[in-house]
Amino acid sequence: MNEHEKILVVDDEPSIRKYLETLLEVDGHQVSSVASGKEALERIGSGERPDLIILDLLMPEMDGLETLRQLMQVERSLNIVMLSCSNEVSNVVEAIRLGAQDYLTKPFEKLELDAAMLKCRQKRELRAENQTLRDVVEHLTEDLTFLAASPQMVKIRQQILQIAPVDVPVFIHGESGVGKEVVARMMHLRSLRAGQPFIKVNCAALPSELLESELFGYEQGAFTGAVRSKPGKFELANKGTIFLDEIAEMSPQLQAKFLHVLQDQQYSRLGGRALVQVDVRVLAATNVNVREAIQSGRFREDLYYRLNVFSIHVPPLRERTREIPLLFRHFLEKYSEKYQKQPPDPSGHLLEAAMRYGWPGNLRELENFVKRYVILEDDESSFRELLEMAASRQRSSPQDEPAPREQGLKALVRGLKDEAEMEAIADALEKTNWSRKEAARMLGISYKALLYKMRQFKLDAGKQVRAAGAVVVTPGR
Repeated sequence: MNEHEKILVVDDEPSIRKYLETLLEVDGHQVSSVASGKEALERIGSGERPDLIILDLLMPEMDGLETLRQLMQVERSLNIVMLSCSNEVSNVVEAIRLGAQDYLTKPFEKLELDAAMLKCRQKRELRAENQTLRDVVEHLTEDLTFLAASPQMVKIRQQILQIAPVDVPVFIHGESGVGKEVVARMMHLRSLRAGQPFIKVNCAALPSELLESELFGYEQGAFTGAVRSKPGKFELANKGTIFLDEIAEMSPQLQAKFLHVLQDQQYSRLGGRALVQVDVRVLAATNVNVREAIQSGRFREDLYYRLNVFSIHVPPLRERTREIPLLFRHFLEKYSEKYQKQPPDPSGHLLEAAMRYGWPGNLRELENFVKRYVILEDDESSFRELLEMAASRQRSSPQDEPAPREQGLKALVRGLKDEAEMEAIADALEKTNWSRKEAARMLGISYKALLYKMRQFKLDAGKQVRAAGAVVVTPGR
């Protein structure tokens, strides 16, 4: 780890501030100082996060202990070393209780300060390691729930297990919402970098200028508003994996800089001259046709070949329909637990309708649908919603959409509508002991319309199966 740190000195004595600045800058640290606890609070409140704060105990207006207390309320993870002319036990105990990492008595030796700084650095590294472990545990379920019920997904899982341990870039293709990030996370968790950070960057979410600073960081004063230095995502992902989603949305100029980073594993922050060395595995993903993007000049061909050492195509959900019931129940358990509800038992016709629907939004659309189903706890309402989604999709489909897809949507809507009508009529007939007039009245349709529908669905009294006093309607085939 880079031991050159950002340090804030808080002391009301100018001579002490100057002494500490000189002492620490000789070792390459970036030092700033303020004369009061109030100024320190203003800096931290504005978002500044130094690696270390050296805080004097005895100061006018607001003493060091009160400053320490308020700083801990703003940010509990701050590393603070207290300074005092007195080593009174009660002050030492109170400072440590409030969150100080160490306590030095003036005058102190340089070795004492170095030891205190090393202690803070080790605690900071330990916190970072613990956070990484929590992230691994949090995302481990992505691996455990990687569903491979279709031949396509079984093949992808085998590819991941083969490629993950090999430290090379991987390019992931697929429509929006198919699970490209799930593939990337599993790739990371199965790699030799699993214990290190996994950093995701959505290249489509930021304009080019902001994306560059997000990826590579910047130095203080690099542009208007850069009041302090900031590390980029590549630095944060050092020794780990960076996942660049929607990489085809990156500007060609930024693609050129990124290509050099891939080649040299080093770059400079915006506004900086010093080179930053990184050791990062790059996983990239896109939902666009890469060949077309290359031909139109939107995506650099040399960058594509640099990233495309291995390629994984994730098929849309409509091409792996046998996974839909499994995914439906996975999301069902996930959101039932989240919202503290008893998992509902979806009806057969709801699951069948889900398998017949095209899911243009893929996994993301299915997940949101199941989330609503869990919250509403209404099977029929969700079934009607799915019917309307299919009808709406058909209405909004372009006229020049390929005929098989258009016919499939029409067939889906017609099939779901007929199924719902048949079940409603059969239920009404059963409840009225097959009194057609009563059933028509219950359904709010004419007697003639009921007879027509019964003939259409081949529902007649001769096909009733009576068992133990119950009536089971079996539609004609």
